[in-house]
Parts: sequence; structure tokens; C-alpha cells
Amino acid sequence: MATHPHSFIAPAPAIPEIREIGTADLRWALAEGWKDFLAKRGDLIVIGLLYPIVCLVAAVVTYNAPLLPLFFPLVAGLSILGPAAASGFYELARRREEGRDSSWWHFLDPLNGRSRLPLAILTAGLAALMVGWLATAYAVYDLTFGATAPLRIGDVAGRLFTTQEGWTLILLGNLAGAPFAIATLVFALVAFPMVVDQPVDAGLALRTSLAAARRNPRAVFGWGARVAGLLVLGLIPLAIGLAVVLPWLGYATWHLYTRLVVR
Repeated sequence: MATHPHSFIAPAPAIPEIREIGTADLRWALAEGWKDFLAKRGDLIVIGLLYPIVCLVAAVVTYNAPLLPLFFPLVAGLSILGPAAASGFYELARRREEGRDSSWWHFLDPLNGRSRLPLAILTAGLAALMVGWLATAYAVYDLTFGATAPLRIGDVAGRLFTTQEGWTLILLGNLAGAPFAIATLVFALVAFPMVVDQPVDAGLALRTSLAAARRNPRAVFGWGARVAGLLVLGLIPLAIGLAVVLPWLGYATWHLYTRLVVR
């Protein structure tokens, strides 16, 4: 009997069942994430402090006038890479859920096991998003301030909040950044915890994340609003609050994933 020339191609694996969730599930995920943080805060407070340190490095790197316009986009854009940095928190939450040892050294387990390749692929995608955001942000700056004197350290606040160009930059910058934030939320919310949790490839994880967003648009964007609000609070003062907010959100995202996806 003749064999069909394409019979060797395996069909793409079906995405798992997606649950419909609501506001109560978002509150539950945050509450469970807080419990995890309280259980592990002593071990991971230093990891949470990495973001403020990175912000300081960004300030030093962009201190000179040519790179100064990239400071705020760089600090904001680092949140695009948040789901990748939180992979260790997903692993700790998973182990704690299973009643297994969840000591701080397990934070790096996803980088050493089956999750390594899909995590690398997903992280590369987020890095591409961040590069696109930085290019877009600089284009917005060039459009608004390109024909005038460049921004300098001493006059940033004044020119941003007291000139037409400054308010145009703020408005266009937020409008331009919204698609990048939405893309990060939709494609990373389920994908990263899923590859930590299950032996799946990056493609299946991405499709599952998209399916979860399609079934739960209000809940997913409600989650995005909560994340944005907590990140803003964490930036006050001097981003020190992120030492609490980032681990908390990492754990909470894991619990939201367990409500969204039938495992």
C-alpha cells in the first residue's frame, strides 16, 4: 500500500482546556501569591532588589545627553522581560504547591532542566519586543524633540511637563507603548508558567496563552491593570518597593495560571 507523502508529519498538539475566570479569581491569585511571598520573603528579598539595581545602572548608562531620552523607556521596558525573570518564582510556587522542598536554590531550576529551551525561545521573543519598544520610543522622542535642543539632566522635568512638546511626548509615548504592553501580557501570562510546569514547547505555550486571553479578555486585562498599578506603587520610593512587588506578582501569576489552564 502506498504511503501518503505527508503521513509522517505529526499533528500539532491540542492546547489544554481553558477555564473561564472572573474578578474573584484575580483576587484569589494575589492572595495566594502573597502567602507564598510571606513564606519565602527572607530568601528572595535580594532577588526582588535586582530591579532597583538595574534601574540605577540604566540611569548611569543613559546619563549622557545622547542616551538620556532612553532612560524612561528603558526602565518601563524592563517590565517586558518580567515574565522571563519570574520563571524562578513559578518553579518555587509549583514546588510549594506539591509539598516539595522549595529552598531558594531551586529558583534556578528552570534554567537547568527541560524548561531551558522553551524558556530561551520565549525570552528571545520578549527581548525582540523590548528592542522594538526602545526603537519606537526613540522615534517618538525624535518626532517631538528632534527639531529642538536635546533634553538634558537639569531640564527634563521642566520640558516634559511645561511644554507642548513634552505633553505630546507623554501622550504619544503611552499610546505607542500600549501595544507592546498588551502583547507582553497576552503572550506571556500563561506561556512562561506553562513551560515551567509541563514538558511543552514554546509554540504550544504561546497558543495556550493566546487562547486564555481570547476566552477571558476582561479578566486578563483586569490582571494587567492590577500588575501595572502594583508596579507603579513599587517604584515609590526609588524602586525599593519592587523588592516586594516583583516576587509577589511572580507567585500570583503562577496561581492565576493554575486557574486559567486545566493541567
